[in-house]
Amino acid sequence: MEDTNYKLIRMKVEKDRQQLNEQLENIRSSRTAQERREGSPFGKREEEASETAELENLIAQEQRLLDQLVDIELAIKKLEGGNYGLCQKCGEQIEIARLQAMPTAKICMKCNQIKNVR
Repeated sequence: MEDTNYKLIRMKVEKDRQQLNEQLENIRSSRTAQERREGSPFGKREEEASETAELENLIAQEQRLLDQLVDIELAIKKLEGGNYGLCQKCGEQIEIARLQAMPTAKICMKCNQIKNVR
């Protein structure tokens, strides 16, 4: 049963990785297009500010996706290495329901609750 759960989690993680890579590619192409735009030397300040804010937003989105991708790659390495699902705080097995809901979870619910109380 447990092996089946991990196979399903692995499939989800790999699907998530593919989706994140696609989103990242879309953002990077949008960002490249945004960076290539050249404003008029007589450009309007509001327009320039809007373009700058848009570019900053794309950069922030890209960083969030990269952070998520790092977590997913770590989960995949742990799945391959046989140490997936172990809490980084206490070393106990993370609840399967937690892993199904959040495959990149690094700590169990008990340790998570302790962390959030502090």
